[in-house]
Amino acid sequence: MLRHILDYARQQGMTKISLETGSMAYFAPARALYEKHGFEYCEPFADYTLDPNSQFMSITL
Repeated sequence: MLRHILDYARQQGMTKISLETGSMAYFAPARALYEKHGFEYCEPFADYTLDPNSQFMSITL
């Protein structure tokens, strides 16, 4: 599903995707999946602010 989303975003001309996920151990599998597909940790974006319960990630397409 994630590969499909990334491929579709590229086809639509998007150049960057950013996401927010949890920082707790429960979210470790999600973070690992995003890392495997090239997402890197980044600063908060849009209206997000630093939060110990959140991790921010982005990928340049």
